[in-house]
Amino acid sequence: MISADPMLLPQAGDLEHRASTEVFYLSPRPVPTGVAALSSQAPNRESNHVHLDFVMESSAIEFSVRCATGSLIATIVFLLAIGIGTGIAEQLLYGEGFIETTVSFIFPNWFLWALIASLATFNGGLFLRTIHRLINYPPIRFNRQRREVAYVAKRGQPPRFVPWEEVIACVSSGKVVTQYGSHNSFSLMIGLRDSESGDVVWITVPTASLMLAVSEWEAIRVYMEEGLSALPQPMSEEHEEGTVAYFHLCRRMYRDNHWYVTYLFGFILIQFCSGWTLPCHIAAWVERLPKTSFPKSVLDWSQPLPPEQWRKPSAELIEQSKAVRKSLRQGKSLFDRFHAQNKISENVQHVEIPKPENS
Repeated sequence: MISADPMLLPQAGDLEHRASTEVFYLSPRPVPTGVAALSSQAPNRESNHVHLDFVMESSAIEFSVRCATGSLIATIVFLLAIGIGTGIAEQLLYGEGFIETTVSFIFPNWFLWALIASLATFNGGLFLRTIHRLINYPPIRFNRQRREVAYVAKRGQPPRFVPWEEVIACVSSGKVVTQYGSHNSFSLMIGLRDSESGDVVWITVPTASLMLAVSEWEAIRVYMEEGLSALPQPMSEEHEEGTVAYFHLCRRMYRDNHWYVTYLFGFILIQFCSGWTLPCHIAAWVERLPKTSFPKSVLDWSQPLPPEQWRKPSAELIEQSKAVRKSLRQGKSLFDRFHAQNKISENVQHVEIPKPENS
């Protein structure tokens, strides 16, 4: 994604076009975004005045389980529809029995069941891999007093400590093509670079929209720059996405605001085919599993420091943040400001400098 050459590392405001995806960088030098801090990762639960832990919460787990369940059931329903359609066609064209044709298409068809078993195995493998990572790998820890980030790549490996202002953050927007068609995809990506080897470890957080991806990053940024009080207040279980209470809240709201036929086919049928509340229970079970703790070096690093030892923001970050806040007060978004800045840079680069004449 980026070069290991430190001279070619991205900066806040850089824009990349790759295939059908656009990537906009928010850091290094994490400047204000002008977007309200909002996180589905419930940062208040695992944070204090020294550090914040960034972990995958129930909403992400519930969504992944629901997608896997829905894709499996959708495949089964699609194949059943083909079998029923074949039975109807055989009945109308050749007078053969509808039930016999449909049953013979579905049950002795080993290829069909092998396809379903392969899809179930693939989805199950991805889910088990996610659980393995959640259990065996500590979360990312942001230390605002030291202005550093700690990450343990694998159990038994030494932790990686990255200066806060060198953390790479970007949001991506693009289209994903699947067997069910194409849809928009948005995510926040956080890159932790090893200064010695130049390797970058990427953590991807899928979101429902581009602004939500920016809001996820803003929640981390305001904590590191302003403290615990700047974080959004934790939501009650009823309003926490991914829980059973939130599912039933959404169901009641959908029922109250839609015609009963729309409610039946637009919510009941879709949610039933994607597992109803089963993904919520699975997500809650995964959250209750015991997790791997941080190594001693990270725990020592997480101890509070006296105020005189707290790291301060760099002069470059302070100046750049002031310029961004000025643009935000003028009504420009962060994207508009850097888009205009990049245009000026491109125009400067394309100006031809005349060669001096030989005397």
